[in-house]
Amino acid sequence: MEQYKLGEMEQKFAELIWERAPIATGELTKLCEEVFLWKRTTTYTMLKRLCDRGIFANESGTVVVKIGREEFQGGQGEQFLKETFGGSLPSFLAAFSRRRKLNDKEIAALKKLIEESES
Repeated sequence: MEQYKLGEMEQKFAELIWERAPIATGELTKLCEEVFLWKRTTTYTMLKRLCDRGIFANESGTVVVKIGREEFQGGQGEQFLKETFGGSLPSFLAAFSRRRKLNDKEIAALKKLIEESES
């Protein structure tokens, strides 16, 4: 599950790749120099970290996505639920709705999700 935990800069770097992938590593290093003021070695170090986690892959000098943004965010959500609420979505929703009342649109959206998951 560590694969779904990213530091702040790793998250920003991943977002940059998701927006542009597939992207040549040379182009990525130039982009990171402009956006983050990173040296080439820093870009490759960060890329290796995210490739080791299986999020991206460097295939012959081109960075490709292995886990898409939505799938990754879903994994983060599952990990959060597991660590914080014992994996219980109802416990999370109960805690959340005690602090912030859900509006009619949010309630309708949740009902729709429940109905869709039942079929």
